[in-house]
Amino acid sequence: MTQRYFGTDGIRGTVGEFPITPDFMLKLGWASGRVFARLAEGAGRCSVIIGKDTRVSGYMFESALEAGLVAAGVNVKLLGPMPTPAVALMTRKQNADAGIVISASHNPFYDNGIKFFGADGSKLPDEVELAIEAELALDLVTVQSRDIGKVVRVEDAAGRYTEFCKSTVPEGFSLRGLRIALDCAHGATYHIAPSVLGELGAEVITIGAEPDGFNINKGVGSTDIDALSAVVREQGVDLGIAYDGDGDRVLMVDADGSLVDGDELLYIIAMHRLATGKSDAGVVGTQMSNLGLELALREQGLQFARAQVGDRHVKAMMEANGWLLGGESSGHIICSDVTTTGDGIVASLQVLMALQAAGGDLRALRAGINMLPQTMINVAVQGKVDLAAYPEIGSAVSAVEAQLGERGRVLLRPSGTEPKVRVMVEGEDEREVAGLCRGLADDVQQVLG
Repeated sequence: MTQRYFGTDGIRGTVGEFPITPDFMLKLGWASGRVFARLAEGAGRCSVIIGKDTRVSGYMFESALEAGLVAAGVNVKLLGPMPTPAVALMTRKQNADAGIVISASHNPFYDNGIKFFGADGSKLPDEVELAIEAELALDLVTVQSRDIGKVVRVEDAAGRYTEFCKSTVPEGFSLRGLRIALDCAHGATYHIAPSVLGELGAEVITIGAEPDGFNINKGVGSTDIDALSAVVREQGVDLGIAYDGDGDRVLMVDADGSLVDGDELLYIIAMHRLATGKSDAGVVGTQMSNLGLELALREQGLQFARAQVGDRHVKAMMEANGWLLGGESSGHIICSDVTTTGDGIVASLQVLMALQAAGGDLRALRAGINMLPQTMINVAVQGKVDLAAYPEIGSAVSAVEAQLGERGRVLLRPSGTEPKVRVMVEGEDEREVAGLCRGLADDVQQVLG
Protein backbone atom coordinates (compact mmCIF):
# COMPACT_ATOMS: atom_id res chain seq x y z
CA MET A 1 0.00 0.00 0.00
CA THR A 2 1.32 3.45 -0.90
CA GLN A 3 1.17 6.21 1.73
CA ARG A 4 -1.59 8.64 0.93
CA TYR A 5 -1.80 10.99 3.89
CA PHE A 6 1.55 11.04 5.70
CA GLY A 7 4.25 13.41 4.47
CA THR A 8 7.75 14.27 5.69
CA ASP A 9 6.49 15.06 9.19
CA GLY A 10 3.02 13.69 9.78
CA ILE A 11 -0.16 14.95 8.10
CA ARG A 12 -0.48 18.65 7.35
CA GLY A 13 -2.66 21.01 5.33
CA THR A 14 -5.17 23.84 5.33
CA VAL A 15 -7.87 23.72 7.99
CA GLY A 16 -11.22 22.82 6.49
CA GLU A 17 -9.70 21.21 3.40
CA PHE A 18 -9.46 17.42 3.36
CA PRO A 19 -7.83 15.79 5.23
CA ILE A 20 -7.51 18.59 7.81
CA THR A 21 -11.18 18.35 8.78
CA PRO A 22 -12.94 17.30 11.99
CA ASP A 23 -14.46 14.18 10.44
CA PHE A 24 -11.11 12.96 9.16
CA MET A 25 -9.48 13.64 12.55
CA LEU A 26 -12.18 11.59 14.22
CA LYS A 27 -11.41 8.71 11.87
CA LEU A 28 -7.65 9.23 12.28
CA GLY A 29 -7.97 9.02 16.06
CA TRP A 30 -9.91 5.78 15.73
CA ALA A 31 -7.54 4.29 13.14
CA SER A 32 -4.38 5.17 15.04
CA GLY A 33 -5.95 4.00 18.29
CA ARG A 34 -6.61 0.57 16.80
CA VAL A 35 -3.02 0.31 15.57
CA PHE A 36 -1.51 1.46 18.88
CA ALA A 37 -3.76 -0.94 20.80
CA ARG A 38 -2.53 -3.85 18.67
CA LEU A 39 1.09 -2.84 19.25
CA ALA A 40 0.45 -2.70 23.00
CA GLU A 41 -1.48 -5.96 23.14
CA GLY A 42 -0.92 -7.79 26.40
CA ALA A 43 0.32 -4.67 28.22
CA GLY A 44 -3.04 -3.55 29.57
CA ARG A 45 -5.29 -0.75 28.32
CA CYS A 46 -3.60 1.34 25.61
CA SER A 47 -3.07 5.04 26.39
CA VAL A 48 -2.20 7.97 24.13
CA ILE A 49 -0.92 11.47 25.01
CA ILE A 50 -2.29 14.48 23.08
CA GLY A 51 -0.62 17.91 23.00
CA LYS A 52 -1.13 20.90 20.71
CA ASP A 53 0.27 24.29 19.79
CA THR A 54 -1.67 27.55 20.10
CA ARG A 55 -3.74 27.52 16.86
CA VAL A 56 -7.44 28.17 17.31
CA SER A 57 -8.27 25.00 15.35
CA GLY A 58 -6.34 22.89 17.85
CA TYR A 59 -9.34 22.72 20.18
CA MET A 60 -11.54 21.34 17.41
CA PHE A 61 -9.06 18.68 16.35
CA GLU A 62 -8.21 17.76 19.93
CA SER A 63 -11.86 16.92 20.55
CA ALA A 64 -12.16 14.95 17.31
CA LEU A 65 -9.02 12.90 17.93
CA GLU A 66 -10.07 12.30 21.52
CA ALA A 67 -13.47 10.98 20.39
CA GLY A 68 -11.91 8.67 17.81
CA LEU A 69 -9.35 7.28 20.23
CA VAL A 70 -11.84 6.48 22.99
CA ALA A 71 -14.16 4.94 20.38
CA ALA A 72 -11.28 2.55 19.62
CA GLY A 73 -11.01 1.68 23.31
CA VAL A 74 -7.94 3.80 24.04
CA ASN A 75 -7.39 5.97 27.13
CA VAL A 76 -6.36 9.58 26.45
CA LYS A 77 -4.23 12.01 28.44
CA LEU A 78 -4.49 15.68 27.45
CA LEU A 79 -1.53 18.04 27.92
CA GLY A 80 -2.98 21.23 26.43
CA PRO A 81 -0.63 23.66 24.64
CA MET A 82 2.85 22.12 24.75
CA PRO A 83 5.92 22.05 22.49
CA THR A 84 6.24 19.03 20.23
CA PRO A 85 9.34 17.70 22.06
CA ALA A 86 7.45 17.99 25.35
CA VAL A 87 4.82 15.60 23.99
CA ALA A 88 7.60 13.15 23.07
CA LEU A 89 9.02 13.45 26.58
CA MET A 90 5.66 13.07 28.34
CA THR A 91 4.82 10.05 26.19
CA ARG A 92 7.84 8.32 27.71
CA LYS A 93 7.42 9.70 31.23
CA GLN A 94 3.72 8.77 31.37
CA ASN A 95 4.43 5.29 29.98
CA ALA A 96 1.98 5.97 27.17
CA ASP A 97 1.85 3.84 24.04
CA ALA A 98 1.95 6.83 21.70
CA GLY A 99 1.91 10.61 21.57
CA ILE A 100 0.01 12.90 19.20
CA VAL A 101 0.86 16.54 18.48
CA ILE A 102 -1.70 18.83 16.85
CA SER A 103 0.45 21.37 15.05
CA ALA A 104 1.51 22.71 11.67
CA SER A 105 4.88 23.76 13.10
CA HIS A 106 6.15 26.88 11.32
CA ASN A 107 3.05 27.29 9.08
CA PRO A 108 0.43 30.06 9.53
CA PHE A 109 -2.57 29.64 11.82
CA TYR A 110 -4.91 28.56 8.99
CA ASP A 111 -2.89 25.37 8.56
CA ASN A 112 -2.78 22.51 11.00
CA GLY A 113 -1.54 18.95 11.16
CA ILE A 114 -0.86 15.84 13.17
CA LYS A 115 2.47 14.35 14.26
CA PHE A 116 2.85 11.01 16.01
CA PHE A 117 5.39 9.62 18.46
CA GLY A 118 5.84 6.01 19.47
CA ALA A 119 6.14 4.80 23.04
CA ASP A 120 9.88 5.56 23.00
CA GLY A 121 9.32 9.22 22.08
CA SER A 122 10.56 8.80 18.50
CA LYS A 123 8.68 9.49 15.26
CA LEU A 124 6.74 6.55 13.85
CA PRO A 125 8.43 4.24 11.34
CA ASP A 126 6.90 3.90 7.88
CA GLU A 127 5.31 0.54 8.63
CA VAL A 128 3.25 1.97 11.50
CA GLU A 129 2.13 4.94 9.37
CA LEU A 130 1.08 2.51 6.64
CA ALA A 131 -0.84 0.43 9.19
CA ILE A 132 -2.76 3.55 10.27
CA GLU A 133 -3.56 4.36 6.65
CA ALA A 134 -4.85 0.82 6.14
CA GLU A 135 -7.22 1.27 9.10
CA LEU A 136 -8.45 4.57 7.64
CA ALA A 137 -9.84 2.61 4.69
CA LEU A 138 -12.17 0.65 7.03
CA ASP A 139 -15.53 1.62 8.46
CA LEU A 140 -15.39 3.15 11.94
CA VAL A 141 -16.87 0.77 14.50
CA THR A 142 -17.05 1.80 18.15
CA VAL A 143 -16.00 -0.71 20.78
CA GLN A 144 -18.62 -1.93 23.23
CA SER A 145 -19.56 0.57 25.92
CA ARG A 146 -17.64 -1.21 28.66
CA ASP A 147 -14.47 -0.93 26.55
CA ILE A 148 -14.68 2.78 25.65
CA GLY A 149 -11.56 4.69 26.68
CA LYS A 150 -11.38 7.36 29.37
CA VAL A 151 -9.92 10.88 29.19
CA VAL A 152 -7.90 12.75 31.83
CA ARG A 153 -5.92 15.97 31.79
CA VAL A 154 -2.29 15.80 32.93
CA GLU A 155 -1.71 18.40 35.62
CA ASP A 156 1.38 20.64 35.52
CA ALA A 157 2.69 19.25 32.24
CA ALA A 158 4.39 22.59 31.55
CA GLY A 159 6.14 22.52 34.92
CA ARG A 160 7.40 18.99 34.35
CA TYR A 161 8.82 19.88 30.95
CA THR A 162 10.43 23.03 32.33
CA GLU A 163 12.27 20.97 34.92
CA PHE A 164 13.37 18.48 32.28
CA CYS A 165 14.85 21.25 30.12
CA LYS A 166 16.83 22.59 33.07
CA SER A 167 18.06 19.08 33.87
CA THR A 168 19.84 18.90 30.50
CA VAL A 169 22.54 21.33 31.67
CA PRO A 170 25.11 20.52 34.41
CA GLU A 171 24.32 21.15 38.07
CA GLY A 172 25.25 24.72 38.92
CA PHE A 173 25.16 25.94 35.30
CA SER A 174 24.14 29.58 35.28
CA LEU A 175 23.20 32.18 32.68
CA ARG A 176 23.56 34.99 35.20
CA GLY A 177 24.91 38.12 33.55
CA LEU A 178 23.59 37.16 30.11
CA ARG A 179 20.88 39.28 28.48
CA ILE A 180 18.80 37.31 25.98
CA ALA A 181 16.04 38.42 23.62
CA LEU A 182 13.58 35.54 23.22
CA ASP A 183 11.00 35.05 20.45
CA CYS A 184 8.42 32.33 21.10
CA ALA A 185 6.51 32.79 17.79
CA HIS A 186 3.24 33.15 19.75
CA GLY A 187 3.47 29.37 19.84
CA ALA A 188 3.80 26.42 22.14
CA THR A 189 6.95 27.62 23.98
CA TYR A 190 5.36 30.90 25.12
CA HIS A 191 4.78 29.75 28.71
CA ILE A 192 7.88 27.57 29.07
CA ALA A 193 10.98 29.00 27.37
CA PRO A 194 10.99 32.31 29.32
CA SER A 195 10.76 30.35 32.57
CA VAL A 196 13.58 27.96 31.63
CA LEU A 197 16.02 30.73 30.71
CA GLY A 198 14.92 32.99 33.56
CA GLU A 199 15.23 30.28 36.19
CA LEU A 200 18.75 29.57 34.92
CA GLY A 201 19.65 33.18 35.69
CA ALA A 202 19.37 35.01 32.35
CA GLU A 203 17.76 38.42 31.96
CA VAL A 204 15.09 37.69 29.36
CA ILE A 205 13.35 40.13 27.05
CA THR A 206 10.46 38.25 25.46
CA ILE A 207 8.48 38.81 22.28
CA GLY A 208 6.01 36.54 20.52
CA ALA A 209 4.61 35.23 23.79
CA GLU A 210 0.99 36.40 23.57
CA PRO A 211 -0.84 33.78 21.50
CA ASP A 212 -4.43 34.49 20.53
CA GLY A 213 -5.04 31.48 18.30
CA PHE A 214 -4.42 33.42 15.09
CA ASN A 215 -0.99 35.06 15.45
CA ILE A 216 1.23 31.97 15.62
CA ASN A 217 4.36 32.52 13.45
CA LYS A 218 2.94 35.83 12.20
CA GLY A 219 5.87 38.24 11.85
CA VAL A 220 7.75 36.44 14.62
CA GLY A 221 9.57 33.19 15.32
CA SER A 222 12.29 31.30 13.53
CA THR A 223 10.63 31.77 10.14
CA ASP A 224 10.64 35.58 10.43
CA ILE A 225 13.75 36.65 12.29
CA ASP A 226 13.53 40.42 11.59
CA ALA A 227 11.54 41.29 14.71
CA LEU A 228 14.02 39.50 16.97
CA SER A 229 17.01 41.06 15.20
CA ALA A 230 15.52 44.52 15.75
CA VAL A 231 15.03 43.87 19.47
CA VAL A 232 18.60 42.61 19.84
CA ARG A 233 20.01 45.73 18.21
CA GLU A 234 17.69 48.17 19.98
CA GLN A 235 18.06 46.63 23.44
CA GLY A 236 21.79 45.91 23.17
CA VAL A 237 21.41 42.35 24.44
CA ASP A 238 23.98 39.59 24.08
CA LEU A 239 22.01 37.40 21.68
CA GLY A 240 18.56 36.44 20.49
CA ILE A 241 16.81 33.06 20.39
CA ALA A 242 13.83 32.26 18.17
CA TYR A 243 11.67 29.14 18.23
CA ASP A 244 9.04 28.07 15.73
CA GLY A 245 5.36 27.56 16.47
CA ASP A 246 5.64 24.10 17.99
CA GLY A 247 9.07 24.55 19.59
CA ASP A 248 11.06 21.84 17.83
CA ARG A 249 13.26 24.32 15.93
CA VAL A 250 15.58 27.08 17.06
CA LEU A 251 17.54 29.82 15.29
CA MET A 252 19.62 32.56 16.90
CA VAL A 253 20.95 36.03 16.15
CA ASP A 254 24.25 37.39 17.42
CA ALA A 255 24.77 40.71 19.23
CA ASP A 256 24.70 42.54 15.88
CA GLY A 257 21.32 41.02 15.02
CA SER A 258 22.80 38.74 12.33
CA LEU A 259 21.21 35.34 11.78
CA VAL A 260 22.91 32.20 13.11
CA ASP A 261 21.12 29.34 11.33
CA GLY A 262 20.73 25.67 12.15
CA ASP A 263 23.91 24.59 10.36
CA GLU A 264 25.97 27.08 12.35
CA LEU A 265 24.29 26.09 15.62
CA LEU A 266 25.01 22.44 14.84
CA TYR A 267 28.66 23.36 14.24
CA ILE A 268 28.88 25.26 17.55
CA ILE A 269 27.45 22.31 19.49
CA ALA A 270 29.75 19.86 17.69
CA MET A 271 32.84 21.98 18.44
CA HIS A 272 31.90 22.25 22.13
CA ARG A 273 31.50 18.51 22.36
CA LEU A 274 34.79 17.99 20.57
CA ALA A 275 36.56 20.38 22.98
CA THR A 276 35.10 18.65 26.04
CA GLY A 277 35.83 15.12 24.85
CA LYS A 278 32.17 14.23 24.33
CA SER A 279 32.22 14.09 20.54
CA ASP A 280 31.35 11.14 18.33
CA ALA A 281 33.07 10.38 15.05
CA GLY A 282 30.58 12.41 13.08
CA VAL A 283 27.47 14.53 12.66
CA VAL A 284 24.37 13.96 10.52
CA GLY A 285 22.89 16.72 8.38
CA THR A 286 20.54 16.64 5.39
CA GLN A 287 20.56 17.21 1.67
CA MET A 288 19.86 20.87 2.45
CA SER A 289 22.79 21.34 4.86
CA ASN A 290 25.29 23.93 3.72
CA LEU A 291 28.47 22.57 2.16
CA GLY A 292 30.37 24.92 4.48
CA LEU A 293 29.21 22.86 7.47
CA GLU A 294 30.53 19.65 5.95
CA LEU A 295 33.89 21.22 5.11
CA ALA A 296 34.26 22.81 8.57
CA LEU A 297 33.49 19.57 10.41
CA ARG A 298 35.84 17.53 8.22
CA GLU A 299 38.59 20.09 8.88
CA GLN A 300 38.23 19.26 12.57
CA GLY A 301 38.42 15.53 11.90
CA LEU A 302 34.69 14.84 12.13
CA GLN A 303 32.74 12.88 9.55
CA PHE A 304 29.57 14.28 8.02
CA ALA A 305 26.67 12.31 6.54
CA ARG A 306 23.61 13.61 4.70
CA ALA A 307 20.16 12.14 5.34
CA GLN A 308 16.92 12.86 3.54
CA VAL A 309 15.15 16.00 4.73
CA GLY A 310 13.07 15.34 7.83
CA ASP A 311 14.08 14.81 11.43
CA ARG A 312 13.10 11.15 11.48
CA HIS A 313 15.49 10.48 8.60
CA VAL A 314 18.23 12.37 10.45
CA LYS A 315 17.53 10.35 13.59
CA ALA A 316 17.58 7.06 11.66
CA MET A 317 20.99 7.85 10.16
CA MET A 318 22.31 8.94 13.56
CA GLU A 319 21.30 5.57 14.98
CA ALA A 320 22.73 3.67 12.01
CA ASN A 321 26.10 5.43 12.42
CA GLY A 322 26.07 5.35 16.21
CA TRP A 323 26.28 9.17 16.38
CA LEU A 324 24.47 11.37 18.89
CA LEU A 325 24.26 14.73 17.09
CA GLY A 326 22.39 15.72 13.95
CA GLY A 327 20.13 18.39 12.57
CA GLU A 328 18.77 20.52 9.77
CA SER A 329 19.48 24.03 8.49
CA SER A 330 16.03 25.06 9.70
CA GLY A 331 17.20 24.65 13.30
CA HIS A 332 15.76 21.20 13.92
CA ILE A 333 18.61 19.83 16.06
CA ILE A 334 18.67 16.40 17.70
CA CYS A 335 20.94 15.62 20.65
CA SER A 336 19.98 12.00 21.18
CA ASP A 337 22.04 11.62 24.33
CA VAL A 338 19.71 14.21 25.88
CA THR A 339 16.30 13.60 24.30
CA THR A 340 14.63 11.60 21.55
CA THR A 341 13.65 14.25 19.02
CA GLY A 342 14.38 17.77 17.82
CA ASP A 343 13.94 20.16 20.74
CA GLY A 344 14.34 23.92 20.32
CA ILE A 345 14.77 24.73 24.00
CA VAL A 346 17.20 21.87 24.66
CA ALA A 347 19.24 22.74 21.56
CA SER A 348 19.45 26.39 22.58
CA LEU A 349 20.73 25.34 26.00
CA GLN A 350 23.41 23.23 24.30
CA VAL A 351 24.54 26.33 22.40
CA LEU A 352 24.47 28.43 25.56
CA MET A 353 26.67 25.88 27.32
CA ALA A 354 29.17 26.22 24.48
CA LEU A 355 28.94 30.00 24.76
CA GLN A 356 29.60 30.02 28.49
CA ALA A 357 32.45 27.51 28.22
CA ALA A 358 34.20 29.55 25.53
CA GLY A 359 33.62 32.85 27.29
CA GLY A 360 32.92 34.54 23.98
CA ASP A 361 29.97 35.44 21.81
CA LEU A 362 28.06 33.76 18.99
CA ARG A 363 30.00 35.61 16.31
CA ALA A 364 33.28 34.22 17.63
CA LEU A 365 31.91 30.68 18.03
CA ARG A 366 30.88 30.45 14.41
CA ALA A 367 34.10 31.93 13.04
CA GLY A 368 35.39 28.48 12.10
CA ILE A 369 32.63 27.79 9.61
CA ASN A 370 32.53 29.45 6.20
CA MET A 371 28.95 29.25 4.97
CA LEU A 372 28.74 29.07 1.18
CA PRO A 373 26.12 31.20 -0.59
CA GLN A 374 22.94 29.17 -0.91
CA THR A 375 19.70 30.20 -2.57
CA MET A 376 16.41 28.32 -2.31
CA ILE A 377 13.21 29.13 -4.18
CA ASN A 378 9.88 27.40 -3.56
CA VAL A 379 7.91 26.66 -6.73
CA ALA A 380 4.19 26.16 -6.16
CA VAL A 381 2.74 22.98 -7.71
CA GLN A 382 -0.58 21.15 -7.76
CA GLY A 383 -0.34 18.18 -5.41
CA LYS A 384 2.51 15.68 -5.25
CA VAL A 385 5.06 15.71 -8.07
CA ASP A 386 7.40 12.99 -9.33
CA LEU A 387 10.30 14.99 -10.70
CA ALA A 388 11.80 11.92 -12.35
CA ALA A 389 8.86 11.92 -14.74
CA TYR A 390 10.01 15.20 -16.31
CA PRO A 391 13.23 14.74 -18.32
CA GLU A 392 13.23 18.47 -19.17
CA ILE A 393 13.78 19.24 -15.51
CA GLY A 394 16.60 16.70 -15.31
CA SER A 395 18.30 18.36 -18.29
CA ALA A 396 17.98 21.80 -16.68
CA VAL A 397 19.55 20.51 -13.46
CA SER A 398 22.41 18.89 -15.38
CA ALA A 399 23.14 22.16 -17.13
CA VAL A 400 23.41 24.05 -13.84
CA GLU A 401 25.56 21.31 -12.30
CA ALA A 402 27.89 21.46 -15.29
CA GLN A 403 28.31 25.21 -14.86
CA LEU A 404 29.07 24.87 -11.12
CA GLY A 405 31.39 21.89 -11.50
CA GLU A 406 32.91 20.92 -8.16
CA ARG A 407 32.34 24.44 -6.80
CA GLY A 408 28.73 23.82 -5.81
CA ARG A 409 25.69 21.62 -5.93
CA VAL A 410 22.01 21.56 -6.92
CA LEU A 411 19.05 20.02 -5.12
CA LEU A 412 15.42 19.73 -6.23
CA ARG A 413 13.04 18.30 -3.67
CA PRO A 414 9.25 18.14 -3.46
CA SER A 415 8.16 19.38 -0.05
CA GLY A 416 6.73 16.71 2.22
CA THR A 417 4.40 19.17 3.95
CA GLU A 418 3.35 21.72 1.30
CA PRO A 419 2.44 21.69 -2.44
CA LYS A 420 5.83 23.06 -3.45
CA VAL A 421 9.06 21.99 -5.10
CA ARG A 422 12.12 23.36 -3.35
CA VAL A 423 14.85 24.46 -5.76
CA MET A 424 18.26 24.94 -4.09
CA VAL A 425 21.56 26.00 -5.62
CA GLU A 426 24.80 26.38 -3.65
CA GLY A 427 28.23 27.60 -4.68
CA GLU A 428 31.10 29.99 -4.08
CA ASP A 429 29.77 33.08 -5.88
CA GLU A 430 26.60 34.55 -4.38
CA ARG A 431 25.50 36.40 -7.51
CA GLU A 432 26.05 33.35 -9.71
CA VAL A 433 24.19 31.10 -7.28
CA ALA A 434 21.18 33.43 -7.09
CA GLY A 435 21.00 33.73 -10.87
CA LEU A 436 21.28 30.00 -11.47
CA CYS A 437 18.64 29.24 -8.84
CA ARG A 438 16.22 31.78 -10.31
CA GLY A 439 16.70 30.39 -13.81
CA LEU A 440 16.27 26.80 -12.66
CA ALA A 441 13.15 27.70 -10.66
CA ASP A 442 11.70 29.36 -13.76
CA ASP A 443 12.41 26.22 -15.76
CA VAL A 444 10.68 24.07 -13.15
CA GLN A 445 7.70 26.43 -13.03
CA GLN A 446 7.38 26.38 -16.82
CA VAL A 447 7.50 22.59 -17.03
CA LEU A 448 5.09 21.99 -14.14
CA GLY A 449 2.78 24.86 -15.07
